[in-house]
Amino acid sequence: MDSPHAADVRYLKRKVKGCTLDVHPTETALVVHYEVEAMILGELGEPMVGERKECQKIIRLKSLTSSTDTFSLAQKVVEECRLIHPSKLGEVEQLIFYLQNRKQTNDLDEQENKLSSPGSLTAYTGLQLDEEANINSVDEYVERLYEDVPEKIRGATLLLQLARNPDNLEEIILNETVLGALARVLREDWKQSVDLATTIIHVFFCLSSFSQFHGLVTHFKIGALCMNIVEFELKKYDLWREELQKKKKAHEEFPDNQNLKKEQQKCVRKYQCLVTKQEQLLRVALCLLLKLAEDTRTELKMRNKNIVHTLVKVLERDDQELLLVAVSFLKKLSIFLENKNDMAETSAVEKLSLLVPCEHTELLSTTLRLLLNLSFDTTLRSHMVQAGLIPKLSALLADEAQRQISMCLLYHVSIDHRFKSMFADTDCIPQLMKMVYECGKEKMDMELVSLCINLAANKTNAQLMCEGNGLKVLMKRAVKLEDVLVMKTIRNISQHSGPTKTLFLDHVGDLAAQISEDKPEEFVIECLGTLANLTIPDLDWALVMEEYNLMPFLKNRLKPGSAEDDLMLEVVIMIGTVSTDDSCAAMLARSGVITALIELLNAQQEDDEFVCQIVFVFYQMVFHKATRDVLIKETQAPAYLIDLMHDNNPEICRVVVNTLDIIAEHDEEWGKKIQTEKFRWYNSQWLEMVNGQMDMAEDTFLYGEDGEPMVGDGSGLQYGIMEADGSVTPDFYLDFQHGDLLQTGYLSSLADQFVSPAQFPVDRPVSAYGFHPEEFFSSYATASRGRGGAAETTTPTSLGSFITTQAGDVTPGNSLCSIVQILNQRPERKTITSIRGFLSIISFDIFFINLLPCVVNFLKLYIF
Repeated sequence: MDSPHAADVRYLKRKVKGCTLDVHPTETALVVHYEVEAMILGELGEPMVGERKECQKIIRLKSLTSSTDTFSLAQKVVEECRLIHPSKLGEVEQLIFYLQNRKQTNDLDEQENKLSSPGSLTAYTGLQLDEEANINSVDEYVERLYEDVPEKIRGATLLLQLARNPDNLEEIILNETVLGALARVLREDWKQSVDLATTIIHVFFCLSSFSQFHGLVTHFKIGALCMNIVEFELKKYDLWREELQKKKKAHEEFPDNQNLKKEQQKCVRKYQCLVTKQEQLLRVALCLLLKLAEDTRTELKMRNKNIVHTLVKVLERDDQELLLVAVSFLKKLSIFLENKNDMAETSAVEKLSLLVPCEHTELLSTTLRLLLNLSFDTTLRSHMVQAGLIPKLSALLADEAQRQISMCLLYHVSIDHRFKSMFADTDCIPQLMKMVYECGKEKMDMELVSLCINLAANKTNAQLMCEGNGLKVLMKRAVKLEDVLVMKTIRNISQHSGPTKTLFLDHVGDLAAQISEDKPEEFVIECLGTLANLTIPDLDWALVMEEYNLMPFLKNRLKPGSAEDDLMLEVVIMIGTVSTDDSCAAMLARSGVITALIELLNAQQEDDEFVCQIVFVFYQMVFHKATRDVLIKETQAPAYLIDLMHDNNPEICRVVVNTLDIIAEHDEEWGKKIQTEKFRWYNSQWLEMVNGQMDMAEDTFLYGEDGEPMVGDGSGLQYGIMEADGSVTPDFYLDFQHGDLLQTGYLSSLADQFVSPAQFPVDRPVSAYGFHPEEFFSSYATASRGRGGAAETTTPTSLGSFITTQAGDVTPGNSLCSIVQILNQRPERKTITSIRGFLSIISFDIFFINLLPCVVNFLKLYIF
């Protein structure tokens, strides 16, 4: 629209429209968005020229605290800000209330935004110019970039002044030559001047603060160039330190040499000046890279160029502002597994631990956040402990600003049982208990109670928690608030033997009173678990059960499906604890709990935890006559235990065997069954192997070399030692009684391979046939030789007597050697069958198990 003539202008009209309210994302402030409409009216009041502009006003609430009256403050804001209509008073109050209660979790983000904001980086001393930059003189500043280095620095500094104001960025970008000239100068001359490189990178950093300009910065490949600059500067830093060490060493060797002393002092001053400028350059470059890393593809390119190793190396520097940038960058990278692994390889945890604690609050907070990200890795948690972070973090619990993050870190460390005991040597537990006292009627923070739960699993820590009125305070909070997590802490404390367990005598009644259907189930589970841990000899469980009427509750929860599995399991464990009391044992016997346990065992037979705990209850009950009689005579519990004797779970087997041993001592009938089952299982594998070999021999070698059957009727091997029911065949005994197994022979050289001086074990269990193998041979007399040296023709009356005749004293080795003699003579069919029976009998001895395979092979080789 053309400009109106001055005579035609009547007046100017200004109008504010569309006022909206919001909170500032990082600051404690309200943001008022509004639109200004300006209109020039003509002589007759008609609009001639109009313009609209969107504006915002920030109202900073510096006086807002946790105790501020939000309504009064809202009234004051509405009164003083004319842009806000009084009808929006309620909305203003609500936004102020939100700001008042907004958690401080965004503090670190605010610090990082401040860190990477264009105005947060200041130029060096010496780079400030008396001249003030003007947006209209951009072309002039660009021309200076083509002069010598001082003029380039001056031109870049003036452009930086303009770029630090976000309102000028769009104007700079529209000038096509500015960014191209800056990128060219940086690429060609960055090695010539640190000041020049720092200034130009700072200009691009101002652009990178806005994501819409990232593509422009990437177009000129500024990120890759910054990576090269940082790597080069770090190598220069190492050279400077080496040179400084050489000067220092030379001066130490000749302390009286004044020239060396002056050279060293000069080198130190030069080193400090260079390091100061270099750290500013590194800081600006890393801030630029941090902004560009918002794009994950760009971040991946940085990782491929070892950005993690570069940042970890920067952690060796002393400048806290530079360290803040490096740690912030590492924190951003640590959320990816590959970067976390790179940090583990470069010992980042050890270097970060040196920054805890430090006076720089922002650096400390950022370092703790980075350590928290890394603490999810088990190996890195171990590195943190080795670096001595537990006492440092425990000391930070006293700092309210770092308390929450420190507790989170300590919680992660406390997950590992190896490190729980280390907390006892620090101030951690007293600090935690102090925080518990300060909670008052409010529920404890999740981080605090979780850390207490983990630490209470250690005996020494539990004792420290109970010092003074610690246990009393925890019990009071748990019962009053019905806090499940606090009760879980108490339960962990109760599992330790020693003085802490006796402290629970004063609280048994409080715990038993919580065992009710009216209480939350999770809370009841923890109370039951705590009571079940109280294996205290002085505790009268019968009195507790009667006074609080616990028996009906426990019995009803044993029915399958009556409650959740967790609750039923705790009931079983509780019954196992009270079963140690004689009076309670009699009470349980009368109540029918044993039958209910057997039904539950049937229903939960696939759950090892249930089976193990129920079996343990039976183990406790067999010590008392009242429950033992019911268990043995009125139930089939021993039969179930026999079935579980060889369970895959070793813990179940251990408890079952101990229980069955006690049952066997008090009941003869069950004792025989238990012994038979043990014997059968012990020898089952050997018997299966022997029978399998014999069956194979029968199937393979039924005929002789001439094709005729080995037995006249062709029916194969007719005799055996075992009947179908497992008993010894009558034919076996008749053969021995009538002397039908007579054989003669001499001790062959082959038999010497099997001789062994081993003796029979003394305490071997009785076999299934009612005798020991050695008892079988003791009833037969031994043969003797004549005085003249020639053998008398004494005729043995049985296989056993022949064995003793040939071998003298009956030993395992001699017996087997005698059998070998018989086999060498190619005996009759009936003798072979008897030898099979004999081998089956002696197979019950562990010594023969090692020798019998040789005899079986010999049998197949020489006989068949």
